[in-house]
Amino acid sequence: MKNYIKTSTLVFTLAVTLFSSAVIPAETELSVTKQQAVKIAQQYYPGRVLAVKLKGNTYQVKTLNDRGEVRIIAVDAETGKILSEQ
Repeated sequence: MKNYIKTSTLVFTLAVTLFSSAVIPAETELSVTKQQAVKIAQQYYPGRVLAVKLKGNTYQVKTLNDRGEVRIIAVDAETGKILSEQ
C-alpha cells in the first residue's frame, strides 16, 4: 500500500509538472522595445508620453498633445506597426 501511494504521488507530480510546462508558455522576446514603441507613436502623434503599457503583444502608448488631447496609440510589439489610435 505504501508503494502504491508513493507511486501515485510520483505520477501525479510528474503529470502536474508536464501539464504546467505545456500550459504556461515561455517568455518570448519581443522585437520592439518600450522605447521604440514610444518613438514610433510620437512620430505619428507628437505629444508628451503619459504612460506605456504592454498588453499581450501590443504596447499602449498614452500621450498628451499641445491641444490638451489625450490619445492612446496601439503599437504592435512584434512589427512596430501602429494598430489603432483613440
